[in-house]
Amino acid sequence: QVQLVESGGGLVQPGGSLRLSCTASGTIARIYGMGWYRQAAGKERELVAHITSAGITNYADSVRGRFAISRDNAKNTVYLQMNSLKPEDTASYYCNVNANVGAPTYRTLEVWGQGTLVTVSS
Repeated sequence: QVQLVESGGGLVQPGGSLRLSCTASGTIARIYGMGWYRQAAGKERELVAHITSAGITNYADSVRGRFAISRDNAKNTVYLQMNSLKPEDTASYYCNVNANVGAPTYRTLEVWGQGTLVTVSS
């Protein structure tokens, strides 16, 4: 059993900043990749940022230079720092984690957070 809890969403003015957090708990032996996705109303879910266990990052072109993903392995937590926010960033943001559950099955699970709403509006 692995669960993700997200926090940090809210209402912010254009040009403002928010920091999202996602913490994993449960039966976890090791966490591999961690990432953030978003889904705006009426649109498909899209990748925002991803970070590997070695700290290698990649970003959607629309957020590169404005957003930064990071992780704290001791806390099983991934963050998304969002700066210079634009109205088109408005969406529900979802954390995604690949986690190995250890003994006895050593399965790797893909787990999603519950989503946190970010609204950028004046």
